[in-house]
Amino acid sequence: MVVGGGLAGLRTVEELRARGYAGEVTLVGAEARPPYDRPPLSKRLMAGELDDTTLRDDLAELGARLRLGETATGLDSGLLRTDRGEHEFDRLVLATGAEPVALPGPGPQRFLRTLDDALALRARLRPGLRLAIVGAGWIGAELATAAAAHGSQVTVVEAGPAPLAAAIGAPVGAQTARWYAEAGVDLRVATAVEAVRPGGLALAGGGQVEADEVVTAVGVRPATGWLDGSGVRLENGVAVDAGLRTSRPGVYAAGDCAAFESRRFGRRLRVEHWDVALKMPEVAAANILGGDEAYDPVPYFWSEQFGRMAQYVGYHGGADTLLWRGDPAEPTWSACWLAGGRLVAMLTVDRPRDMLQARRLIAAAAPVDVSRLTDPEIPVKMSAIT
Repeated sequence: MVVGGGLAGLRTVEELRARGYAGEVTLVGAEARPPYDRPPLSKRLMAGELDDTTLRDDLAELGARLRLGETATGLDSGLLRTDRGEHEFDRLVLATGAEPVALPGPGPQRFLRTLDDALALRARLRPGLRLAIVGAGWIGAELATAAAAHGSQVTVVEAGPAPLAAAIGAPVGAQTARWYAEAGVDLRVATAVEAVRPGGLALAGGGQVEADEVVTAVGVRPATGWLDGSGVRLENGVAVDAGLRTSRPGVYAAGDCAAFESRRFGRRLRVEHWDVALKMPEVAAANILGGDEAYDPVPYFWSEQFGRMAQYVGYHGGADTLLWRGDPAEPTWSACWLAGGRLVAMLTVDRPRDMLQARRLIAAAAPVDVSRLTDPEIPVKMSAIT
């Protein structure tokens, strides 16, 4: 059984079939919709370029039982409980993803997590609409991009010192602040929200932001509350080993809800991005079928915002040095994080070749020549010290 009707759940079923498993597979998904792609919701769909992001129209060819609109509520040994009954299983994959964090207050607030969320919000965007977005992270920035293009009056309120401060740190995130101004978006950093009120936001310390619509984009939490008391170890998500096995025999996890042991970075990581949902199921399916594979990637994600493509590879949590590759005031540049003289992460802005070569360099764990790495005219790969 696979619990979770998103990309990670679908990819698990696909990988099981691709690896020769011909037995029974059941996919349980809380949403009534078949699996769909989430990244376009804040990008192309919000821009009006498409209306549906369904991942495949031929689900029947996978030979899986689909139980959509059914929510998991509990787990015992060999038994999955849902709001529609109980299901026995031999192997179980947890792929329930994450759920958005809400703000306090009696006012209406929207989220951008599901396809229905996106379609409902897009229908409201229009010239002159006063839209308040709480959170200047990846989703907040992408939504601000689309809403401004629709002619809406957009205000983004961020509690941190800079956009993306929680994701990539304030020094790098601050370089994106000018993008908001160029798009006509009112960005307010170091501004906390006390509550969502009818008609807008009440700010901590006094003041308010008047708005016709409020979208909360302050992050997500792994959707694991239903596993309390199940015996499955939870540690910022479902704790799994390098083979994506949980603390319960026969139970695996993949996608946004899985916190995996990264041998590469020497710590447990949980990465909430598309690439994880795409690749983790390869390892989970292989090990379900008797393999002993390990999931230890160089994490990758991307964001399209304010006419720019930002791409991030690696993990900078243990970095000791931040370097610039090019001038952040220019249209294209990269930020490089090092640990012990080795490249561990890079953010690139409209420099895709930097990203590709950095990913290989991080995987190789080779020491780098700083003077070469920081010269944008020298290919990243040439900075490796061999």
